[in-house]
Amino acid sequence: MAEENILEVKPKKKPKKKVIEVNNLGVRFNMAEQKVDSLKEYFIRLVHRNLKYKEFWALRDVSFSIRKGDRVGILGLNGAGKSTLLKVIAGVLKATEGTVTVKESVVPLLELGAGFDKDYTGAENIYLYGSMLGYKREFIREKFDEIVKFSELGDFINVPVKNYSSGMRARLGFSIATIVDPQILILDEVLSVGDAKFKKKSANKLKKMMKSGVTVLLVSHQGDQVRTICNKAIILDHGKLIASGKAEEICDQYEEMISKKD
Repeated sequence: MAEENILEVKPKKKPKKKVIEVNNLGVRFNMAEQKVDSLKEYFIRLVHRNLKYKEFWALRDVSFSIRKGDRVGILGLNGAGKSTLLKVIAGVLKATEGTVTVKESVVPLLELGAGFDKDYTGAENIYLYGSMLGYKREFIREKFDEIVKFSELGDFINVPVKNYSSGMRARLGFSIATIVDPQILILDEVLSVGDAKFKKKSANKLKKMMKSGVTVLLVSHQGDQVRTICNKAIILDHGKLIASGKAEEICDQYEEMISKKD
């Protein structure tokens, strides 16, 4: 009897779970049609219902999903809706229509230091900003020295933030936000924080976080940066999602799109 020829069938690799799902997302802003020169005039117009608005859709009918461990680059020209999309995913903005479902913890590196109180010292703002990011006071206390050391602010940590340069505020914001190991990391043009030395230091910190398998959403105007960091990418144009797929292919498409507009 001839020996039966058996082919070994390898089990299919189970796809990683979806951690972000965006379905038919729309974000609308109401923009005043007429310029209002003072708060008094604004309230007079409001009371008399004489305020006229025109609708502006920053995002419309945007749908996509992201699986655990994906590193997704978000490409688009100014005004495409990139930052608005990140803010909705981070919970900073509410959707006008559609849904956004996020199934893991998020650390958003958006406008670093935007939540600081300028009259508080850097030390006081570590607790304030940390609490806004959802950190417990005990955890912040434990990590306080580590945050200060990474920020390189030294004695300036006890100076009111209103006396900080924009670079100093960004460094402190970055140091607070990255003190945890998030499951989802949202980056909005923050790889250019501070001076050359701190840029390298912050980039190395982010690379270390990414190696741990964190899911990443990255807004960038640089195709090379997306190619280096991301495995997937999408293109937004005037609030619409016009392409999604492998990072290399989408970056090629984006660069071709830009060259046609120049």
